[in-house]
Amino acid sequence: MFKSVFVKYISAFMLINILSIFLSTSVITTLVNTYDENNKSRTLANIAYSVTAFIIDDYTKSDEISFNDYLNKSVYPIKPMLDALDGTAENLVIFIADGEGNVKLVGGSEQSDMYAGEDGIVSSGEALTYPASVTAALRDSFGMSRNDKLDGFFPEKHFSYIQPITTKNGVVVGSVMACTMNSDMDDLLEAMIKTIIMSTLWLMLAALIAVYFITERLVSPIRAMSRAARAFAAGKFDVRIESSGNDEVAELATAFNNMANSMQHSTEVQRLFLANVSHDLRTPMTTIKGYIENIQSGAIPQDKVPHYLGVISTEVTRLSRLVSSLLDITKIQAGERKFDIKPFDICEMAREIIIFSEQRLEAKQLDVMFDADRDNMFVNADRESIHQILSNICDNAIKFSKDGGRYEVSIKDAGPKTVVSVYNEGIGIAEEELPYVFDRFYKSDKSRGLDKTGVGLGLFIARTIIEAHNETIKVESEYGKWCRFTFTLQKANKPAPSVNKETINKDTE
Repeated sequence: MFKSVFVKYISAFMLINILSIFLSTSVITTLVNTYDENNKSRTLANIAYSVTAFIIDDYTKSDEISFNDYLNKSVYPIKPMLDALDGTAENLVIFIADGEGNVKLVGGSEQSDMYAGEDGIVSSGEALTYPASVTAALRDSFGMSRNDKLDGFFPEKHFSYIQPITTKNGVVVGSVMACTMNSDMDDLLEAMIKTIIMSTLWLMLAALIAVYFITERLVSPIRAMSRAARAFAAGKFDVRIESSGNDEVAELATAFNNMANSMQHSTEVQRLFLANVSHDLRTPMTTIKGYIENIQSGAIPQDKVPHYLGVISTEVTRLSRLVSSLLDITKIQAGERKFDIKPFDICEMAREIIIFSEQRLEAKQLDVMFDADRDNMFVNADRESIHQILSNICDNAIKFSKDGGRYEVSIKDAGPKTVVSVYNEGIGIAEEELPYVFDRFYKSDKSRGLDKTGVGLGLFIARTIIEAHNETIKVESEYGKWCRFTFTLQKANKPAPSVNKETINKDTE
């Protein structure tokens, strides 16, 4: 069940929301409860202190009698003052007790009637006494705040503040307790918690619906990619992912489709490569086998043998070129081909290639042009590899040029780079084929009408070598009119001439 990304995402979201509700509720209730306790503590302390001050002041004015006698005589004057404090706190009850914790008088709100009669006097038959623990605690206290049942004194939880009444000698002769029930705050907290939970649940439901659609939007393309990947594994490369929008998911779907296009194209190219290689291997081998058998059987006259041996040599050369290209590919892919980077004259190399191709150029009556910024332009690269690339590009340019067309080799400066380009007028390359020209095994001349010797590896090798030099190679073309291959090389200074040490030694003797 939890293997699905969608289920994991929704489960994590729900868990985070539940924890958020719990934490926010706990924090809010704690803050409210703390505020209420502090507020009640201050209010009840002020009430208890005011009543205590009144009693002490009144007690000191009376004749020298005991505090108990004072309370017994003064209950009627004190009761109205206690009732007058009713509005200072909700459900306020004020207890006045003697030094032994025996409650003598109760006043305040109507709640006080629960503990005494209407006159506030606790009758002797209904003795109301503080627990011994409370009385003992008062002897060592200047006033204490409690939020409980006061050790069983109250049937329910009350918030109370007890102020001891002491003589000048510090003897506790009585106490005043102001208290109020917590039921009102409990009801408030309960209502608050319900409100928070309900509002949060509604918000969570709305967020859950939004997350569902967002997650589905994210996961749906992944599911489609998973299905497409399984289809690829089965050899079906025509599956594509629908993409919409311009977000990261759409970019991923587009990238996946591009990968699928590349894989489909690669498969098609490899199929064509196998067909090309099979043809290129089978044709010369069949020709060689047939001529050798005819020579051995005497079917070919002796005066014709040299001619057919030349044909056999040509076919062997074709086989050698194919094998050499395949070996080059293997070495490049394995990283075994090392490059000797050093300065050399690219103009001199281009002129040599043009001179070497002179017969083929004249055979097609091409209009040859060589355009360079200077007679000698030095680049920093592997000479043998660059010669292989330039020779291959020039060979293709001649091969696919139309008779009498323009053929141009150009070498120009471009900042720290030297730009080499080969242009020809001829059949060119179709626009839809341009992205694949440098692919391995690719041949634009699929009919093999003009390209009878290549197998589509030359330009792939050229691109690999150029990229190994950290340079770029590109092709531009207008189908049926012209084509231009361009690559860059790092510019270099003219190398210092080598010095023959033997000559120096002889000159110094």
